Amino acid sequence: MKSREINSLFKNLSKTIKNPKSDLKYKNKFTLLVSVVLSAQCTDVNVNNVTKNIYPNYNKPEHFIKLGRKKIEKLIKSIGLFRNKAKSVYLLSKQLIEKHNGKVPNNFDDLYALPGVGKKTASVVLNEGFGLPTIAVDTHVFRVSNRTGLAYGKNPDEVQKNLYKVVPKKYLKKAGHTLLLHGRYTCKARSPSCKTCVIIKYCEYNNKELRWKY
Repeated sequence: MKSREINSLFKNLSKTIKNPKSDLKYKNKFTLLVSVVLSAQCTDVNVNNVTKNIYPNYNKPEHFIKLGRKKIEKLIKSIGLFRNKAKSVYLLSKQLIEKHNGKVPNNFDDLYALPGVGKKTASVVLNEGFGLPTIAVDTHVFRVSNRTGLAYGKNPDEVQKNLYKVVPKKYLKKAGHTLLLHGRYTCKARSPSCKTCVIIKYCEYNNKELRWKY
């Protein structure tokens, strides 16, 4: 895709997705981190339904350390993989206290070193929590990037690498959430809403419906 087309793609998306941000509900950078960890293989809606009853009382690393793994498990048991996630939340809380004075680090390496934190989680926290121009590649961003030809890749790492190469600087900060929301609500995995898609003319998806022909 040519640079002019890439600029037009993001310009069109920015007209319909004016203030892209995470659908996760959180109180501070720490609860953002916890929510992103909990969201692995789980919808944001399900995470929010659980955390709305947790964060009013437990919203700091020391709170979760005091709770302990078993009590954390009980609080999040309706979320998939809750035992593993409870372990991660407990251990990352301990590490934040021991190595970062209870603060969520604002750099990729320190975030990535936390238990249960992968590349996507670290990128989300840096972008959403600190306003840094990082792009997290989830299933939605991966799908939109490949379907449009914006950034091809066989895996999230390849797509992320290629996105950083082509996304214009002025759109970089919001690019991840913009592509995510477009993939979640328009360019869906099954039955994408091609007729209402504002970037359909850039799409290379084989089953697309060419809106301008109808």
